[in-house]
Amino acid sequence: MVPEINWIAVVVATISTMVVGSIWYTPKVFGNYWMKVAKVKPGEAKNAVLPILVTLVVSFISAWVLAGATYLSFDFYGGSYLSNALLTAVILWGGFTAARFITHDAFEGRPVGLTVLNCVHELVTFMVMGMIIGLFAI
Repeated sequence: MVPEINWIAVVVATISTMVVGSIWYTPKVFGNYWMKVAKVKPGEAKNAVLPILVTLVVSFISAWVLAGATYLSFDFYGGSYLSNALLTAVILWGGFTAARFITHDAFEGRPVGLTVLNCVHELVTFMVMGMIIGLFAI
């Protein structure tokens, strides 16, 4: 079986990751704290074009995988497509994103606050993507 994927939902979910990140890491939200614990100095910003392009590509892959996994979950369990999308987003976030962040940050000796900040950001990002994918039900 090949999952049916709503590509418009995947593109909108991809764009949503940039919106969530832009809000999350703005100085008035968590940006100042992030710069402090990540030891990033204001004004020392490097060229952001490549990181933004990489973010778009990996966000597209994440949204695509989430859309496919949501379809499989819905096909198997039935019920609400939106509920399946949100639950699938939490499971994929916890099993892959959060688990890997925690492992790498522990070995790299990063501050716990930075790990928590980034993990929760990814949870919010995945939930927004799941909501978009769930609302664009096939």
